[in-house]
Amino acid sequence: MPWKETCVMDQRIELIGDWLKGEHSITELSFMYGVSRNTVYKWIGRYELGGLEGLEERPSAPGSHPNATAQSLIDAIISARGDHPRWGPKKIGRWLRNHQPDECWPAISTTGEILKREGMVRPRKIKRRTPPYTQPFNGCDRPNQTWSADYKGQFRTGDGRLCYPFTITDNCSRYLLICRGLPQPTLETTNPWFERAFKEYGLPEAIRTDNGSPFASVALGGLSRLSIWLIKLGIRPERIDSGHPEQNGRHERMHRTLKEETASPPKSNLVQQQMAFESFSREFNFERPHEALGQTPPASVYEPSERRYNGRVPKVEYDDDVIVRHVRHNGEIKWKGHLIYVSEVLAGEPVGLEQIDEHLWDIRFSFHHLGILNETTNKVQPEVKQKQGRRTRCG
Repeated sequence: MPWKETCVMDQRIELIGDWLKGEHSITELSFMYGVSRNTVYKWIGRYELGGLEGLEERPSAPGSHPNATAQSLIDAIISARGDHPRWGPKKIGRWLRNHQPDECWPAISTTGEILKREGMVRPRKIKRRTPPYTQPFNGCDRPNQTWSADYKGQFRTGDGRLCYPFTITDNCSRYLLICRGLPQPTLETTNPWFERAFKEYGLPEAIRTDNGSPFASVALGGLSRLSIWLIKLGIRPERIDSGHPEQNGRHERMHRTLKEETASPPKSNLVQQQMAFESFSREFNFERPHEALGQTPPASVYEPSERRYNGRVPKVEYDDDVIVRHVRHNGEIKWKGHLIYVSEVLAGEPVGLEQIDEHLWDIRFSFHHLGILNETTNKVQPEVKQKQGRRTRCG
């Protein structure tokens, strides 16, 4: 049998004692103590070299590390980080290789571990991202089928105040519906200008934006207070993929022209800047020929929507076969004895559930899909983005 763990040292001493008596062969000692012949030879050899101290357990870690990074290189890495505190492992590694090419510098991952070990790297905060938009885009074949809305990059007017140009266009006709310089891009400043556009031009079928506030949020389904309002009005909120402005190409092209003709350089104040925006809008809509429109201006193609806006926001309703739950103030719904978190953005709103499998339920707000409720985990899982055919682009 193997050594008894509770008295290993005692058994080794006993083995050496029996060996010193000369009464037993190596084979017999191996059988008596339940170990291999090599183990008996090993402990005899250690005893002959170091006496009883040689029988003590030795650390299993190697005494040397031939592949370890030399201390001089570690010191150089630490020094480089001190001189360039905003550089990461990649930049530091490249800089050191450029300045001392004859040295055998460690891999980027090892450089990162050295900096982390020295407390010179701050852990990154996990950034919550807006969930991906998974539905195909609406078409752009007729006026008011799809509008685009966005904030052009802010700039300062001559008096030092920030100006955030907010724009809405019709993607079919390129008609510039709204162009307003606002002091900040918030729901409170944005919503009235959507209302103005709806009152003057009617309601579109869809509005395409980026993933930023106030158009979207990191909540389930990417919903924000603004997009909830749009859904109640029967408008489908669309979001382009992060980092893909070409999916809103027509609107982006208009923004470039807007900046060149109205903000280079900026005007003296917001009032003067707004006058420039309005002058640009009149020329862009009624005079400027557009190649994609057969060299005619957008006003020759655009016509208001037949879906008129009366200022009232309809209640969200569901078919009789849809189970309805109201979202509580903390974002939860009551479902079969359990509290399921959905989204605080939807507090006070009704959501609909339709069964799609034994334990899976599709959950949506009006026509807007939110995710899948899994009864086995009692959690709502966001929809996973699937590979689709080519999206309809308005570029």
